[in-house]
Amino acid sequence: MSEHSANPSAAAATGRSRAVKAVIPAAGLATRFLPATKAVPKELLPVVDRPVLQYIVEEATQAGLNDVLLITGRGKTAMVDHFDRRPDLEERLAKKPELLAAVKRTEDLAEIYTCRQPEQLGLGHAVGYAEAHVGDQPFAVLLGDEFVKPSEPLLPAMLELQARTGGVVLAFFEVDPAETTRYGIASVEPAEPEFSDIAEVVKVTGLVEKPKPEDAPSNLAVLGRYVLPGRIFDAIKRTKPGSGGEIQLTDAMELLRIEGVPAHAIVYRGTRYDTGMPLGYLQTVVQIAAEREDLGAEFRKWLAEFVNNGDETVTSAVLEGMRKASGGPNT
Repeated sequence: MSEHSANPSAAAATGRSRAVKAVIPAAGLATRFLPATKAVPKELLPVVDRPVLQYIVEEATQAGLNDVLLITGRGKTAMVDHFDRRPDLEERLAKKPELLAAVKRTEDLAEIYTCRQPEQLGLGHAVGYAEAHVGDQPFAVLLGDEFVKPSEPLLPAMLELQARTGGVVLAFFEVDPAETTRYGIASVEPAEPEFSDIAEVVKVTGLVEKPKPEDAPSNLAVLGRYVLPGRIFDAIKRTKPGSGGEIQLTDAMELLRIEGVPAHAIVYRGTRYDTGMPLGYLQTVVQIAAEREDLGAEFRKWLAEFVNNGDETVTSAVLEGMRKASGGPNT
C-alpha cells in the first residue's frame, strides 16, 4: 500500500508522507511471567487460540501498516517462526479447511522483518535499532504487550494526525487518579482547532513518569502506541540514560518537543487489553473468550456458575479489575 493510497487527503494537504511501517519492540525478558517465559516468548502466550503478538500485528495491518519490524532478543526466534510457512503442517491440515485457513493467515498478514537488540537498555535503545529499516520516514511503534479491540481502532487516527503535523503522536487513556503511580502521565492543553475532525486530540506539554496522585498533572496515561517522525533516531542518539539507567523513548520525544517538534496525542476511549502483567493477561483471556461467537455463550454460562459458587469478595475484586482493564463501566 502506498502512502497516498492510505490517505491521499493528508499527504495532499501537507506534502508529508504517511507512515507505512510498524516497529514492535519485543526483546524483553518478561520476568513477571517466569518460568513460563523461560523458553516461550511472552509475546507468544495465547489469548484463547492466537498469541498476543498476532493480535498486535493484526492491529497494525488493519491500519495499513503491512511492513512490520520485530525488535527481538536472544531466545525469541519463535516469534518469527509463528509468521513463517509450515508446509508440513499445512499438508496435515488439508482436510481441515478452517484450521488450515487459520494457519495460513499468519503467513499472509504482513511482511515480517526482524533485528536483534543485543542488550535490553531501554525502549529508546530498542527503537533505535529500527533506523536502518525505517530510514527518515515516519513510522509507528506498537508495544508488544497491549492491543485494542479491532472494532474500536486507534492507529488510523494517530496516523492521520501525524501525517498532518509531522511530529510526535502519542495515545492516552484515562486512569483513576489513585493509579497514576503505575503510568507515565501527561500534561496537556487543548489542541489546535484544525484537528477537531480527527478524534479527541490534545497538545502534549510534558510527561511525568509515575507521579503520586497529588503531583499528577492529569489522569491521562500513556498507552503503548506511538507514531514518530524519522528524526527520533537522532534524538535517541543524543539521549542520555534516564529512569532505571536506561535510554528512554519518553526522554527522546521530550527532547524533540523542547526543540520545537509538535507533540500531540489521541485520547483513546475504546477497549484496551493489557497483557503485560499476569492479572491483565488473565483478564484479557477471559474478556476475549467471553466475546467469541464460537465459545462465548458456553464460556459465559460456565463463568457465571463459577463466580456464583465462589467467594464474593474475590469475585468482586476480579470483576472490578476486568472493568478497569477494559476501560468501560461494565464487565
